[in-house]
Amino acid sequence: MVRAARGPGASVPIAARADGSSAGAKQVLEASPMSDPTPSVSGRPSWVGRPIWVELASSDAPAARAFYARVFGWDVQVNPDPQYGGYAIANVDGAPVAGIGPKMSPDMPTFWSLYLGTDDVDALAAAAQAAGATIVVPSMVVGDQGRFAAIQDPSGAVVSAWQPISMAGFVSGRPNAFAWAELNARGIDKAVAFYESVLGWTTDVFPMGEGRAPYMRFFLDGQPVAGGMEMNPAVPASVPSYWSVYFGVADAEATFRTAVEAGATEMMPPTPFPGGRFAILSDPEGAMFCIREEAGA
Repeated sequence: MVRAARGPGASVPIAARADGSSAGAKQVLEASPMSDPTPSVSGRPSWVGRPIWVELASSDAPAARAFYARVFGWDVQVNPDPQYGGYAIANVDGAPVAGIGPKMSPDMPTFWSLYLGTDDVDALAAAAQAAGATIVVPSMVVGDQGRFAAIQDPSGAVVSAWQPISMAGFVSGRPNAFAWAELNARGIDKAVAFYESVLGWTTDVFPMGEGRAPYMRFFLDGQPVAGGMEMNPAVPASVPSYWSVYFGVADAEATFRTAVEAGATEMMPPTPFPGGRFAILSDPEGAMFCIREEAGA
């Protein structure tokens, strides 16, 4: 989303690194449906309660734009309007897939943030607060683009809400676009109860084997929307709960090599899971991002 007086994402400080956190969980990753205005089973737009946008808050936005353009082939266009502070939209085949913009403060980490769609951001924020969340950034208007709020769920993970006006959100479910979101939580049970209460998500549990935390899959109207798991105890205590973002790719090995050659750091090399292959990297500024290749895609 484009920013006005610091808009969507508001560059709230969530952890960008998660060393050792997500291994094994990708065994059950599933594709996220593409956002579109088609009514869901509930009669509301299909993007309500689902991922609708992702954005990077960067200390060197021009370098970040160049890095991700090389890795994913994105066409990244900077909004010339000064009210948006150099915010850029990344496109694939002319369709928006992500945002890249400067951080609000130099003290904040570089990170990818997740937005969930809503048709009433004020009501969502109120419901979230009543369910135990902390409002990090109260609802605000972002130019003529939409309305935004940032929320810290009861497990400590920060997620943003987006109510579209003229900026409807991203396309997903195609190569080099958003493919999945995953919550790594300190207290996954608190997070599960929160998202079920506030967003109407349902949950199933996928056992990961003896001695390993189970994987949670979140559903809305019977469709998978995200995953989650208890954070690996090996992760340093200084790392709070966080949402990680996955981008779909046609060839995980090739994209991984390209990213490393462009300056990314390997966190987990391309690894098989029943649905394909995934990898975890951090970009040259340290922001974690994940890639996944679906079998037969």
